[in-house]
Amino acid sequence: MGTPTLVWDVQAELGEGPVWDAGRDCLWFVDIKGRRLHRYTPATGGKASWDAPDQIGFALPAEDGSLICGVRGGLHRFDVEHGDFTLIQPVEADRPQNRLNDGFVAPDGSLWFGSMDDSEEQKTGALYRWFRGELTRHDDGYGVTNGPCLSPDGRTLYHHDTLAKTVLAFDHDAGVLTNRRVFAVTEDGYADGPSMDADGVLHVGLFNGWGVARFSPSGERIGTIRFPVQTVTKAAFGGADGRDLYCTTAWLGNADKRETQPTLGGLYHVRVETPGLPQHRIAL
Repeated sequence: MGTPTLVWDVQAELGEGPVWDAGRDCLWFVDIKGRRLHRYTPATGGKASWDAPDQIGFALPAEDGSLICGVRGGLHRFDVEHGDFTLIQPVEADRPQNRLNDGFVAPDGSLWFGSMDDSEEQKTGALYRWFRGELTRHDDGYGVTNGPCLSPDGRTLYHHDTLAKTVLAFDHDAGVLTNRRVFAVTEDGYADGPSMDADGVLHVGLFNGWGVARFSPSGERIGTIRFPVQTVTKAAFGGADGRDLYCTTAWLGNADKRETQPTLGGLYHVRVETPGLPQHRIAL
């Protein structure tokens, strides 16, 4: 395994949601608090950014070439060519204190995502599935949601109750969740965004934990990828062979540490031995 290297000193207040777009050979990610969508193209070093209409938690590729973005108040379609955001699915009009935070695309093209109280004070966050225009709430009562992601066989869904430093697991079958349980606890940091490799090892960004934790399918902590900054929010597998791990970071809550950690909020890259699972596209 290589050493994490800074590839874009983007200074994101809350960098999140890295996702590899194989069709464009680029990485998308967001700055939630900065209300920005970013694109990084490794082959050329190209960088591009767009303003979002509100706080944006994720931007995930769809089957028509657009991105579906979790913006406060609902799902938006982002037209990559024209740079336009269009609301396509209102979410939680009855919970105006909430925003959307993290998302994942399952092999069937369904979009799973979570919400949270923007002040991080109330447990009003929930877990949703959106499939071909139908929105379903699957779990509720979270302070801060992160994830989800699926095991390689698709039978286990992982989702995080971040303020509790807890990784939850559910049995998953065709979009139905059962057997909610605690999979792991991250004592050395808050369990932020998850991602999965081809061996079933769960990679968990550690907010205020200086790295990415690695858990075996049984829930055993088997290692940590150490970073030079303390707030790693999520890792995403990408590149031609799936072994390029791109990680977002943040300076939110740590503004006083920016003098000693000047690259807080930067985008990092590290080569890993095991590839990640392929990134699927949202069915429309």
